[in-house]
Amino acid sequence: MPLNIPGILVPFQLVIHPRLVLPALSVNDIRQIDFLALKKAGYRCVVFDKDNCLTIPHKDTLVPELQGSWKSCREAFGDDNVLIVSNSAGTYLDAGGIQSESVSYHLGVPVLSHKSFKPAYSCITAIRTYFSSLRSPIYDHELVIVGDRVFTDVVLANRMRMQSKLPLPQSATRPSDGMVQGSISTEKVTNDPALRTESAGGPLSIWTTSVWKKEGMPMRWLESALVRAVQRLSTPLPGEPVDCSRFIKRMEEAKPEASQKSGVLRYLLSRLRRS
Repeated sequence: MPLNIPGILVPFQLVIHPRLVLPALSVNDIRQIDFLALKKAGYRCVVFDKDNCLTIPHKDTLVPELQGSWKSCREAFGDDNVLIVSNSAGTYLDAGGIQSESVSYHLGVPVLSHKSFKPAYSCITAIRTYFSSLRSPIYDHELVIVGDRVFTDVVLANRMRMQSKLPLPQSATRPSDGMVQGSISTEKVTNDPALRTESAGGPLSIWTTSVWKKEGMPMRWLESALVRAVQRLSTPLPGEPVDCSRFIKRMEEAKPEASQKSGVLRYLLSRLRRS
């Protein structure tokens, strides 16, 4: 895969804005996200990364373990309001849009067509264009952005937050429509107290920390270390999301197989004691 120049340049911006790397929420994977709670809080759309967030890298099908959560997300927001923004499918590497069509077919939602890799500002423009083209336009403060990489997905969301008062501009691939052209809209101010508190004028960023297939692990370790350092050494800025833990579902920790094995073990021990 070619070098992601916008991602490589992120550390230079961190000198001035170190908290760009901080997500509003960190979860293991999307099974921990309460999509219904996000919808009730006023969020209207979810933007997802593809590789290691929804699919195994270089595959177009959903990870089987995520079927239930993916269905819940689509039911809560509607297919047009769930968008895949990938640094593979939908980019200039995707000749003829073949992969984006495949991903749209398998996941059932649109894939954004964009020329630059995340977290480029031109990619942000393409995202805004897609949502401004919908029948009911969606604005930055109504977005949730979910991804597994800090320097691409989290930084993209936080850059949108920083410039969320700029006009919305135009490009995207729907499951079968091809390119979507839209009109330019401007930022809408919300009167919802929950939205003002949690999204504060920009997208809510959610970082998925688990991987379905090991890839780029040294960089992931560096990203995690940087997030911890910035959390420890910096203080929250005005307008950043506050406690968003109500959007996290607690995954079941008990494993049926483990409990069955422990039950068998207890039974065998009791028989030995009797004998």
